[in-house]
Amino acid sequence: MKIITIVVGPLQTNCYLIGDEAHGQCMIIDPGDDISEIITAVEERNWKPLKIIATHAHIDHVGRLKELQQHYNLPFYMGEEDLPILNMLGSQSQMFGLPNSGLPDISAYLHHKQNIPCGSLSFTVLHTPGHSPGSLSLYAPGALFAGDVLFKESIGRTDIIGGNYRQLIQSIQNQLLTLPDETVVYPGHGPTTTIAHEKQFNPFLKNTEGL
Repeated sequence: MKIITIVVGPLQTNCYLIGDEAHGQCMIIDPGDDISEIITAVEERNWKPLKIIATHAHIDHVGRLKELQQHYNLPFYMGEEDLPILNMLGSQSQMFGLPNSGLPDISAYLHHKQNIPCGSLSFTVLHTPGHSPGSLSLYAPGALFAGDVLFKESIGRTDIIGGNYRQLIQSIQNQLLTLPDETVVYPGHGPTTTIAHEKQFNPFLKNTEGL
């Protein structure tokens, strides 16, 4: 598994290309902006993109996704609970002052514990609501793509569209911190971290009993 990080848009969102180098194939996570850079990164490696996945439907993760979908004629997958947020793409654009290319075509919704193939690679979908109702994380042994659920020594915001603090903490505790300590976390913004590091150093995960 080859992981390429492309930081896109004014909010510095991490878009990920996940490549199966043996088969020359990849999938694309959260291509919210700077589509030409994403296309260049794919074509420099001669990869064939198979699908697009959004960890959630906030505009910095999906705003210009439709352009990439149309360029490659790709299927697009997300969590169904975030459909109302996706349908607010126009108002999100006005609210945050970010561009959007219109609503992408949803091929199917992803569900908790569903397996997603990418060439010879396979990822497990984890439903991790809290930052948004339909937030998803993708896990393969050794790697977790956490969207805006968990960051290095921080957590996702819950004061914007669809946020719920209690849900977020429960998602992190029940779905993410139960993964092996050595798992590398690839977040929606900022640097990578590990499950072990967050257990020890994340101040938002201390004193959460009763939530």
